[in-house]
Amino acid sequence: MICESEDRLTGRVIIVVARTTDYCFLCNRKSSGISYCIKSPPGRFVLRRVLEKPFRNYYDKAERLNGQTGENLMILLERRLDNVIFRLGFARTRKEARQIVDHKHVLVNGKCVNIPSYLVKAGDVVEIREKNKGDNHYKLVLETTAGRLVPAWLESDHENLKGEIKTLPTREEIDVPVNVAGFTPV
Repeated sequence: MICESEDRLTGRVIIVVARTTDYCFLCNRKSSGISYCIKSPPGRFVLRRVLEKPFRNYYDKAERLNGQTGENLMILLERRLDNVIFRLGFARTRKEARQIVDHKHVLVNGKCVNIPSYLVKAGDVVEIREKNKGDNHYKLVLETTAGRLVPAWLESDHENLKGEIKTLPTREEIDVPVNVAGFTPV
């Protein structure tokens, strides 16, 4: 498990890397796969789960790309379809975004995609299916996420439940406070 937390005294980010069966002392839980917990400043945890094999694949892919491996890894994780749905404000949590994708409510470039790990590309159009746009659920979600800022690399149309990936994200546009300079998996 990879847990990152900001040290209250120094303000530095602490990264704890553990094997999948180990216990994480940062978030007080045992992991069944590789995951990482990011402790936000108010003191609550935002959790993204990626199992060990897909995480290894993401790491290998990030290593093959030009540039710093840690930054490439963060960009790959940010490009996941479930994360894009969350960032566009169509879901309150990443877990809810994953469920929305799993239940075939999402179209990418007009085609139904039900794979949360699908990597979006620049120019892709992501939208909620026409059949599901009238659901009261999405009206409540949009009210809840109305104050959330959409990243600069995304363009969101909340009235039509549609978004477009303008460009691929850069490390500066990812608001997760992680020091990726010394990152290596176990």
